[in-house]
Amino acid sequence: MQIEEVMTKKVAFCRVDDQLNVAAQIMWDRDCGSVPVVDLAGRVVGMLTDRDICMAAYTRGLPLSQIRADSVMSKELHLARAGDPIDVARKLLAAHQIRRLPVVGADGRLAGIISLGDLARAALVLKGGRSNGFGADAIETALVAICRPRAE
Repeated sequence: MQIEEVMTKKVAFCRVDDQLNVAAQIMWDRDCGSVPVVDLAGRVVGMLTDRDICMAAYTRGLPLSQIRADSVMSKELHLARAGDPIDVARKLLAAHQIRRLPVVGADGRLAGIISLGDLARAALVLKGGRSNGFGADAIETALVAICRPRAE
């Protein structure tokens, strides 16, 4: 099974020059806690979470309409390709302790996003009695790795 088969394709995103109020509205409207940030060519250049927005407003003492997305987004990116096997996403999520992974197409532009929920749903589909090295035990292993406390 490939990532493109289980990823969310209609992914919400914001642009680097958007203000945080725009990003917050996208998250509110789409009921999501993070969005990829894309440049003018549609390439993913960062991730922005609802926590990033809250902390920026608190620490800067400015309204969201005066803070650009690219000034607070996480620039440490981990990406998958739409044609990668789904296990690539599982390994990246676990290795980097993240819950969502932007997915890019062959052109390098945003194609979707894959989340822990997407992996859990895929595991249920694949669990149907045949063993292919990806199932509930692999999801459990990824969740344990993602949720363990970071070393300080």
